[in-house]
Formats: sequence, C-alpha cells, structure tokens
Amino acid sequence: MPSAAESPRMAGTAAVILAAGASARLGRPKQLLPFGDGVLLDAVLATARRCGFAQTVLALGGSAAEVLRAVDTTGCEVALNPDYGEGCSSSIAAAMAVLRPGTEAVVLLLGDQPGVRAESVAPLLRALARADGPGAAVCRYDDGVGHPLAFGRPLLPDLASLHGDKAVWKLLEQRADDVVEVPTPGSIPLDVDTEEDYRRVLAELQGAG
Repeated sequence: MPSAAESPRMAGTAAVILAAGASARLGRPKQLLPFGDGVLLDAVLATARRCGFAQTVLALGGSAAEVLRAVDTTGCEVALNPDYGEGCSSSIAAAMAVLRPGTEAVVLLLGDQPGVRAESVAPLLRALARADGPGAAVCRYDDGVGHPLAFGRPLLPDLASLHGDKAVWKLLEQRADDVVEVPTPGSIPLDVDTEEDYRRVLAELQGAG
C-alpha cells in the first residue's frame, strides 16, 4: 500500500486541525510564528494536504481573523469556534459539526505541532479499516503516545460530545479496549506553548535541514 504522502484522496476520511487556542502562555498567536518558508500553521496544513484526506476542517478561534489573512487555507473548510476558551473539545465539536455525511474516520492534528509527518497517518487509517478494526488508533512513539490520533465511525459521536481540555485523552482511557497503538518511529513531536517550545521546534527544523 502506498504511503500517506503517495495515496490518492482517501474516501471517507477527514482531518480536523485544532488551531483555535488563544496562545495565552506564549502571548502572541502561535499559529503565525515564523517557521520554515511560512508560519507554524502553514507547516501543519502542508502535512494534511500531503495525506490526501477527503475533507480537511480547520478549527479557528483566537486570532482567527489574523490567521485567515495570513495563512493560505485553500482546500480547508474553516470552523469558527467562539467558545475556544473552553478547551480543545469545543474546537473538536465545532469541526465535527461540518463533517460531510459518510465520514468514516477522523484524524486529529494539532495546529501547533509542525513535526508530525504525513507518513504517520496511513498506518492509523489502515488499523481502523481492518475488518476487526478498533474504534481508535494512536501513534506509539519511542517515548509515549501522541498525535495524530484517528477515530473510526463508531466513536465519532463520542468525539463530538466531549467537554473540557483533556477530554480526548479521557475518552481514549475510557475506551481503551477499542484503541490500538500503532508503532511510530521517533519521539513525540513537539508542540508549541511557550517561547522555549518555539526555540526547540526551530532547532529541530534547522537540524533536519
């Protein structure tokens, strides 16, 4: 089977990119931090485009107007979340509300995690597609479990009804028997909450170059 980066558009799959946070700890919109040839969110969107999802939904809230002015969101459906201060579950709910009928799998990507590789997505979806497939598939990196996270149709109603900031992880704990961990090379990709986090992702980018 071809890798995610080589696959045609994957029928029934949707990416939900969570980029609605207020960047309170950083003090400036982290979605718009310079990164590579663009900004942080550009890198995440590029990864999603490489995966070939049938639908990509971008959840925005804090700094939404600035992001829409600065970032090329071509190919994305934007879900505005006025309740972004209530945690990422509110952004998931806003995004799930615009999913197309017939969506069979949703992959969650973080808008501040540019180190996620497109090649990590296809194994998750293959796990969900098995005849005896689980309700969810997560990446098991060398140092723990991390994004991207994939959810099959049976768990989509649960995903849409979550509340709170860590509710996704609580759902995975509650439905542990329905979750498979997919071995994924490397360490959990860094996400950006502070200036130190930002310096680290820039250092990783320079190292990769």
